[in-house]
Amino acid sequence: MKKWLRTALISFFTISFVISAACEKQDQPSVQKVRVAEVTRSIFYAPQYVAISKGFFKKEGLDVELSTAWGGDKTMTSLLSGGSDIALVGSETSIYVYSQATKDPVINFAQLTQTDGTFLVARKKIDHFSWDSLNGSTFLGQRKGGMPQMVGEFVLKKHGIDPKQDLKLIQNIDFANIPSAFASGTGDYVQLFEPTASIFEQEGKGYIVASFGTESGHVPYTSFMAKRSFIKNNQATIQKFTRALYQAQQWVETHTAAEIAKAIQPYFKDTDISIIEKVVDRYKKQGSYATDPVLDEEEWNNLQAIMKEAGELPPHSDYSALVDNSFAKKTIEK
Repeated sequence: MKKWLRTALISFFTISFVISAACEKQDQPSVQKVRVAEVTRSIFYAPQYVAISKGFFKKEGLDVELSTAWGGDKTMTSLLSGGSDIALVGSETSIYVYSQATKDPVINFAQLTQTDGTFLVARKKIDHFSWDSLNGSTFLGQRKGGMPQMVGEFVLKKHGIDPKQDLKLIQNIDFANIPSAFASGTGDYVQLFEPTASIFEQEGKGYIVASFGTESGHVPYTSFMAKRSFIKNNQATIQKFTRALYQAQQWVETHTAAEIAKAIQPYFKDTDISIIEKVVDRYKKQGSYATDPVLDEEEWNNLQAIMKEAGELPPHSDYSALVDNSFAKKTIEK
């Protein structure tokens, strides 16, 4: 073959390969990384882990980078400082930020859980529990101003117990250290999330006697939120995120506790699968997992009532200013 022809053919095939590779790259959907900070790692957030493990986020072209902040204040700091794009945390935190007259408020755009996720755990086994048993006891509660603590106080008052007068209330222990504090002997009762509550029960360290979620009714306990500027500049991303979440919520609603436990087990490697299944079943039965991402006004008003009762409700926490259901409603309509 003549040298010029060989050179021409090589050039032709090289150009063809480059063009083909470029076209193939264009055909592939672009993947966008989204940094999500969760307030804690909990089976309470099962739909979120399902959205990742079952590929619902991936299907929408999103690469979710999940980190655990271990506390509402730390989660919000991460979001406000730009360390994360989206936060999964209690809706009350958006109210606190808004009350500081920030120019870029945090907006709730998708609800994940619709009840409190904590349980009342007693140090001793009680065959016939009555809330009156807490009178005169030492109660190891959650962080002051946080949703778990406010719900805890709301439920106590509902049963005629003044948390400031009728018992010794401890709430100065860091969120991550509350379980170990109880295990080491602090308190007669403690307010715990799962799976810690069930693990304590299995190990004989405590016994679940009541559910704060059942007692307090529906509230936007944890929701996905982002700064208003991020939502405005990334509407397609927020829509995709909400759509993936809704698919996961529907999957959780229509599958058994055993199936859900298997799907989320990679996020709880140190927890026995039987405990995960037990916890999921408990949350499903009490209706803790929201079946769609819409955060309705009735739940928001219940949240504010609980905050007001705790003396933690700032002024000007309007539903319309801090909740954007447009992405959730658009997702459901389609």
